[in-house]
Amino acid sequence: MMKYACTIDATGISAPNFSEILTGLKTAFRSIYGDDVYLENDGADGQWLAIIAAAINDCNAATIATYNSYSPATAQGAGLSSVVKTNGIARLAPSRSTADLTIIGQAGTTIQAGAARDANGNLWSLPATVVIPPSGETTVTGTCQTAGAVQAIAGAISEISTPTRGWQSVANHAAASVGAPVESDGVLRQRQQVSVALPSRTVFEGTVGAVASLDGVLRYKGYENDTGATDSNGIPRNSICLVVDGGDAMAIAEAISRKKTPGTGTYGTTAETVIDTYGRPVTIRFFRPIETAISVHVTIKAGDGFVTAIGDEIKAAIAAHINALEIGQDVIWNLLYLPANLNGGANSATYKIQSLTVSDGGAPGTADLPIAFNAAARCSASDVSLVVM
Repeated sequence: MMKYACTIDATGISAPNFSEILTGLKTAFRSIYGDDVYLENDGADGQWLAIIAAAINDCNAATIATYNSYSPATAQGAGLSSVVKTNGIARLAPSRSTADLTIIGQAGTTIQAGAARDANGNLWSLPATVVIPPSGETTVTGTCQTAGAVQAIAGAISEISTPTRGWQSVANHAAASVGAPVESDGVLRQRQQVSVALPSRTVFEGTVGAVASLDGVLRYKGYENDTGATDSNGIPRNSICLVVDGGDAMAIAEAISRKKTPGTGTYGTTAETVIDTYGRPVTIRFFRPIETAISVHVTIKAGDGFVTAIGDEIKAAIAAHINALEIGQDVIWNLLYLPANLNGGANSATYKIQSLTVSDGGAPGTADLPIAFNAAARCSASDVSLVVM
């Protein structure tokens, strides 16, 4: 006799589909009332069995979803948000753009609730209290007051919005880390996998995991040089190097300081002073990723059904592919054909690609573009030029 309910075995949970359930019900019905009973969709009995089959199928689907919600590998939505709490993390809410701001002024000046303004009029809040050190210069993380993907290129944030006696200038020497929407299930699963490294036996993995779990961190990459000589990336001997996109600079430095092995050096262009457990000031260094602008040139031959909107879709797909690359990941020329073909979607049948070239500022070509260990590829739809023949 057919089993209609879910089955749990060594491979997980499974259940018959709607068609199988309906066929089983019809077989059972005919065994009672005879093979000549009419059970097609246009008959009363057939419709009644379909309603029962749909109810059983819905119950099975709910049971499978509940069963899968107990594993971060299969949970979705609210279930995934709940299960990752066992790893000490939570789904990231929509974030705000952040930028490292260099504050220059008279030593000892205290800035309370300060804010800077960028060229587009957006306000960037400083930490609640900023004290300018004896050197007359300090770097803090400014947070955009407008939520979402607010961009600010290097040098765009240069106006003091809250004048304070002794505060002379403000500037961002690197582009802002753009804010993100609500964290997707896929990204949260990846972060959950990294978070299990927090209590790991490998100290370096624990350090990377601690930084990855910070609010606002969008991308990250860790490097370790455990040799006695400077490596090919310029990382000094017996040092670690983290490249972090997003997140508060001081929080990042504190996470590195807590997790790294005593005596291990840190390498990078962003420096923050952290007070260790013994009350001593320790300088922690890391990198903010350098953005490498990528442009793509595509020539296509239009066919039946091709419209301008499809061309815009091609540009967006190529830009999304490049922006999804990890820090330090090269732009592979031939892999761009996949998004350029819209990943095989229905609209890809309306055109043929004649040529595709890429450039990082030089002459367009078909060679792969190397990305520095502390850089990330960046491309917008406007950086993709499309020629339609």
